[in-house]
Amino acid sequence: MDLLRLITAGSVDDGKSTLIGRLLFDSKSIMIDQLEAIGKQSRNKENGELDLALLTDGLRAEREQGITIDVAYKYFSTPRRKFILADTPGHIQYTRNMVTGASNADLAIVLVDARKGVIEQTKRHSIIASILGIKHVVVAVNKMDLVNFAQDTFSNIVVEYSRVAVSLGLSNIKYIPISALLGDNIVAKSQRMSWYEGETLLDFLETVNVDTHINLKGTRLPVQYVIRPQTEEFHDYRGYAGKIASGSLEVGDVVTIFPAGIRSKVVAIETGGFSTAKAFAPQSVVVRLEDNIDISRGDLIISGSLEPEITQELNVLLCWMDAKSLKPENKYFLQMNSRLVKSVLKEVEFKLDVNTLEKLQSPENVGLNDIVQVKIRTASPVAVDKYNVCKTTGSGILIDETSHATVAACLIQ
Repeated sequence: MDLLRLITAGSVDDGKSTLIGRLLFDSKSIMIDQLEAIGKQSRNKENGELDLALLTDGLRAEREQGITIDVAYKYFSTPRRKFILADTPGHIQYTRNMVTGASNADLAIVLVDARKGVIEQTKRHSIIASILGIKHVVVAVNKMDLVNFAQDTFSNIVVEYSRVAVSLGLSNIKYIPISALLGDNIVAKSQRMSWYEGETLLDFLETVNVDTHINLKGTRLPVQYVIRPQTEEFHDYRGYAGKIASGSLEVGDVVTIFPAGIRSKVVAIETGGFSTAKAFAPQSVVVRLEDNIDISRGDLIISGSLEPEITQELNVLLCWMDAKSLKPENKYFLQMNSRLVKSVLKEVEFKLDVNTLEKLQSPENVGLNDIVQVKIRTASPVAVDKYNVCKTTGSGILIDETSHATVAACLIQ
């Protein structure tokens, strides 16, 4: 059974947590004790109905304020598919949490309040979905019960969002009118929106094709750990452990280790404690090579003709995550997979206006949650791919040298 990783995104009070709760409740994916717990916590609700948002709002502060603050993950399955679902915050100040939740998602559900239409936060989250390369977007027009299930309202939002999708280059957009509160078009077809002839949300999530999203063209194995037991039994054992980010590796393959550029040959591959002749992305493996060469944590093993770029100058699109403003010429650690290298942020080329999608050249100020393109110079050469070629070797984070706080998520352009 395959796995779909998805997130919910949208503005605060659009009903993301309620949607997830409804999805779990109607698909019978809630344990009895969980149901009893939210039943007790919903006693103060009018009409005595269950507050399904409590299923994902795990922090006390979230429950007190009725908002989502941290990313909450839910794991569930149906007879047709397994799911990892991330509920991300809608508040603008927690946009960085949305970036975290979206970084591994195959699909984003963007909620739009039927009464409000496409607003700034809808665009902001759609921009993030676009630059992170999320392949599928479901625009769930929620709270249709508050607009009398009007088809015109839904159609107008479809037209409005389509313009945003075209400007961002988003494709594979699915539009579904729903009421998370009442359960319309979540698991069962709505009898109150007979004009909608498409699939329910769960039907779509169970059948959408995400099998082709693993890059099998160029092989990339970032080394996470060098295994040297140094025991009598394994006196000469030297293995390089990591997760294949793209492509495949086979015993006998000639490989190159970057950034040094040293070549060798694969003599053994182990995965899950067993030897294998061939392994594919995204398997975790231990690789042994023909030569005893100097390979360290953070190096990149590649095979095939598609080589990464070796450079100290990077063009990076980043989401700024720090409360302190971005300052050109400041120094940071750039972490890409297991590799940590000192770097200087040289220049801010433009800031993206999330309302107009205009590129504002040489902005004077870059603050929390801004999306900007910058130039970064690293202290030593790094092996990178563009993000749209390989997510794993085309992304990273910036870390403050003094506080060690993560200040930005980076996508190589």
